[in-house]
Amino acid sequence: MQNLNSKFKVDIKQRTYQFSLSIINLTNELPKTRAAWVITDQVIRSSTSIGANLVEARASSSRLEFKKFYEISLKSANETIYWLNLLRDSRICNDKEIDVLIKEATEISNILGKSVISLKKK
Repeated sequence: MQNLNSKFKVDIKQRTYQFSLSIINLTNELPKTRAAWVITDQVIRSSTSIGANLVEARASSSRLEFKKFYEISLKSANETIYWLNLLRDSRICNDKEIDVLIKEATEISNILGKSVISLKKK
């Protein structure tokens, strides 16, 4: 069981890191308009916060603190979905490209949500 848990931690950490890189690459290609800049700034902040808070969780000094970092990571994932939807619906970005990122953000959010529920039960 410990090995499976370790694999999960590596997978989610790597997955959130790759997701952040995908967001950065996407935003570098967006038009240089005021609206795009504002949304880009927010989506970069929220998407990179997901993985950063998981890294912080590993260094936490208590179970409560560990759970809190996971909760913050979940909130950042949900916020990222909001900003990606805004990019898509405002037509600042290509629907296909954004839809892939929204799907990934939703999957990450679901994983984190299940983790938070599990941590709250213990």
